[in-house]
Amino acid sequence: MGHDMPHPVRERIGGALMIALGLTVTAIAARYRLGTLAVMGPGFFPAALGVILVFCGGLVAIFPGASTTSMPPIVTEGGGVDPRGWLAILAGIVAFIVVGRYGGLMPASFAVVAIAALGDRSNSWRDAVLLGLVMTTVSVGVFWWMLGLQMPLFRWG
Repeated sequence: MGHDMPHPVRERIGGALMIALGLTVTAIAARYRLGTLAVMGPGFFPAALGVILVFCGGLVAIFPGASTTSMPPIVTEGGGVDPRGWLAILAGIVAFIVVGRYGGLMPASFAVVAIAALGDRSNSWRDAVLLGLVMTTVSVGVFWWMLGLQMPLFRWG
């Protein structure tokens, strides 16, 4: 999509692509056993994400520009793309894999959130640590305690 295309048109196209991707993911996930909320099958989580993506894509398509005033710019003053955000997200994912393998769920959850939070230039180290602590608490409550995720909270080595 070129830069000469009006902003609302680009957002509507982006929303339509999100809807298409969400519908595709949901259709593929429906081929697997969905199960119930208490006993989820292999298709449950991807189907839920697909439905959420359709919903979010619909919001983007219907209300273009609704969130652009609060979003930080992803383009530098020189016109290039600021790599900090996507590098932080990729580093967070790698950290989750490595720290989760050798450290367990709690340190891995903290690492992924804190590192990814530093991708936003408006976040301080303090903000990243606080967000990491809060989200670690949430992830332990939801994934380990409520859903019974078979990953130890802490592991050494």
